[in-house]
Parts: sequence; C-alpha cells; structure tokens
Amino acid sequence: MADVRVGVIGTGMMGCEHIRNLLAVDAAVITAVSDPNEEPRGWARAALGDSAGGAAEFADHRDLLSSGLVDAVVVASPNHTHRAVLDDILATDIPVLVEKPMCTTVEDCIAVVEAQSRRDAITWVGLEYRYMAPISALLTELRGGAVGDLRMFSVREHRFPFLVKVGNWNRFSRNTGGTLVEKCCHFFDLMNLAVGSRPVRVMASGGQDVNHLDEWYDGERSDILDNAFVIVDYANGVRAMLDLSMFAEGSRHEQEIVAVGSTGKIEAEIPGDGRIHVGERATRSVREVPVGIDPSVGHVGFHFGASYVECERFVDAVVRGMPPEVTVRDGLWSVVIGAAAHRSIEERRIVSIDEWDL
Repeated sequence: MADVRVGVIGTGMMGCEHIRNLLAVDAAVITAVSDPNEEPRGWARAALGDSAGGAAEFADHRDLLSSGLVDAVVVASPNHTHRAVLDDILATDIPVLVEKPMCTTVEDCIAVVEAQSRRDAITWVGLEYRYMAPISALLTELRGGAVGDLRMFSVREHRFPFLVKVGNWNRFSRNTGGTLVEKCCHFFDLMNLAVGSRPVRVMASGGQDVNHLDEWYDGERSDILDNAFVIVDYANGVRAMLDLSMFAEGSRHEQEIVAVGSTGKIEAEIPGDGRIHVGERATRSVREVPVGIDPSVGHVGFHFGASYVECERFVDAVVRGMPPEVTVRDGLWSVVIGAAAHRSIEERRIVSIDEWDL
C-alpha cells in the first residue's frame, strides 16, 4: 500500500500535535484538514509548514469525508462533538483514530460501540498514556509477575489547571463530560488494563475548590472540578485509586503510578528520572529498571512521545489490515468509571456499575 492519506478533523492544540506526529510517520501523508473555525485552520497550516500546500482545507468534516482525499482520519475536535463526528465516520469504511474521551457520556459511547460492530474499518481510541515509556515499562514488569498477584493500583496526578481551548469549551462539564471523564479517562484505562477485570463499584469525592472560580463566560461560571479522590473496586478483588489535584504545579512529578501485589511493588514517575523502581517483599530490596523514550520516536512533543507512538501504530494497523490496539470497548470502559465517579460525587454515594446496561 502507498502512503496512507490521512485527514485531521479538528485542528486546535491536539489536532496540530497530531499533525506534527503524522508528519514524522514515514507511511503517512496528510492530505486534508477540517475545522469550522478559520483560526485553527491557520494553526494547521503553520504546523504543516512546507506540506501545507498539499493539504486541502474544509470547514465541515463531512466534506472532508466525502472528498475522496483520505484513507484514514484522526479526530481531535472538542469532546462534545465526538459523537456527531463519529456518527458520520462510522457510516463509512474510513479507519479513524479518535482522541480521548471517545464520547462525553456512557450512552454515546455505547452507541459508538454498536455502530462500530456493523463495519469492518477500525476505530482506534486515543488513550496514549499506555505508550509512555515509564508506564509501558511498569505494565511489562506487571505482566511478567514482578508483584505476584496484583492487589492495589494507584495513580496520583498533581498538575497545572486546564489549558485554554478554542471558545473555552473545556470550561464546562456539559462539553467535556466532566473532569473525571475529560482528563482522567487515561488513568481509568490504565487501571482497566493493569487489573485485567471489569470495575464493579466506584466511590469518589471531589470539588471545584481553587481553579476557575472567577471565570465567567456569557454570564455562566465555569463548573469543572479541580480535585478528586476516586476508588474503584474490580470484579477480581483488586482495588484502584486516583488522587487528582489540578492546582499542584509545585510538584516533583506530574504523575506517580504504583502497582502493589502479593510479592512486590512497582513505582513509575512522570516525567521521572529515566527509571522505574521494582521492590521485592521477601528481600526488601528495590531494583531500578532504566526506561526512556525510544530513539525511533519521530516526534516527542506532548506526552513524551506517546502520541507519536499511537499515530504510528494506527497507521501501521491501517496499512496491514490489523485490529486496533485500543478499541471502542476500551474507550467505553474508561468513560464508564469517570461517569460513575461524577455520579458518586454529585449524589454522595457509592455507585454500582450495573446502574448502566452494559
């Protein structure tokens, strides 16, 4: 197969990052971009640089899809547009990589899963934290039995507030799905992947306590949470926890991921120092495992090269006719936990996953 002709739908911050990723993927060529706003289309032209002249521009993604110019698409439009954009894509046989979260509600995610089941082309969900070098190394050690039987899995993210997006769409939970869907679906996906079982109960506490309290848009104040604790019980007895603070810029590490089992413990930190740590209960010893960004990564950019890795693997799957590594069901279950956590906070109770018909 010749180079995969890729169209990018949504050319804001993450769309332009994917443009830079795809420019570094040997088997891909960007032939079209779409965004309803002129300014982001200008950002796409800037990101494309010398390649801009070869990429058609569209204000409507449906015109891009019907143009005959693309073999695959990447969707990086605002969260609340994903369902409508995917409805149009899933009516075609065009492979798609859709940014996280797959949709903002569990119900929309279920509809996407059902639509995908009726077609052959792949849908890959952009949960790229799996591909960060320290996390990938942690998962490898975990699968290799480094902790024995996994019993506890925790993620701490202490970071800066939400960035400004086009039209401030990410200042409102109705557009994002809520902070625990928008931001944290990555971490719930890691939990699901590491634990290897389905979540059954979620208990959460959170609030909007520091950030965006004085931000008003068209007479409406921003309502996004800026901190939370989330506990997840899994069917196999493993417990997982998220500790989120988005007013913690003064941190040594933005993320800390810990897996604890019957015989040991693994610790990964991001950005970290190029190592993860694996502890053994029997000897009380800790060994260091060197990790680093693979030198073959063509564009490090955001997420320490992980977004490039997912784009490269997506294109490779299209070329080889392979299934996606990150499926629509993965996308669904990452949103389910976030939605359950928000329900738990709003209703001040433990939420059972069987409250959804999954």
